[in-house]
Amino acid sequence: MNHNVTPPSQVWALVTGASSGIGLQYARQLAGRGYALVIVSNEAERIAEVGEELQKEYGTKVIALYRDLSLPDAARELFTYCEENSLPIEVLINNAGVFFFNDVVRVETRRIELMLDLHVRTVTLMCHYFGGAMKKRGKGYILNMSSMSAWMPFPGIAIYAASKNYLHQFSVALRNELFDSGVSVTVVCPGAVATDLYNLSDRYKRLAIRLGIMMRPETLARKALKAMFSRRKRIIPGALNHLFIPLMQLLPSSLVRLIKRKSKFYRYGE
Repeated sequence: MNHNVTPPSQVWALVTGASSGIGLQYARQLAGRGYALVIVSNEAERIAEVGEELQKEYGTKVIALYRDLSLPDAARELFTYCEENSLPIEVLINNAGVFFFNDVVRVETRRIELMLDLHVRTVTLMCHYFGGAMKKRGKGYILNMSSMSAWMPFPGIAIYAASKNYLHQFSVALRNELFDSGVSVTVVCPGAVATDLYNLSDRYKRLAIRLGIMMRPETLARKALKAMFSRRKRIIPGALNHLFIPLMQLLPSSLVRLIKRKSKFYRYGE
């Protein structure tokens, strides 16, 4: 792969969590649109393989970087790398994230820190650094990954839902701050997506897709990118999800606690 400084005419997109799942689809579809790519993952071998594959398939420049984005200085170091190598990022896709299901008091402390670092600290700082550079250039697109769970403060996903709610509120506010400078911010709030995030077998993924409970990652990426390039504020992909959110918000807390007491699902991790 070419790691040399490229001419100013080259248009660059940066995708985090790009070694698999939704992030890989974002990278693939942006390459198909002609963007040069900086792709980032904490899977060293896999991200290198993806970089080679995309460069060969689409004939675009691809820089594959191994980075642990949960580290305190990860965003600053990534921005510095792009600045020092003359890689003006026009599209920033903050996709990297994690998921776990467990009560707050039962989960390992490090897993809590990991989720907060990835979903809150790093995304905020990525927007700070790269958004600032976009504002100076007078153009750019930022896409942040929230979730339907931002409206669902349920047992087992308290930290996940809260962090995704933060991403939703932060993205909308940031959009209003940057809009007049030519920088657009879009937040994506999907339901379940057929990736490895939930550790489901391929059989159950296929079933969930057929039932409309899950969306294919390539479908989500296509819808999200269309919304981003249309400068939309927010996208909640899937007609069922628009109905599901208000229904879940109507559930009384007493019923939520009853479901938790009775359901084996909520005894996961015990």
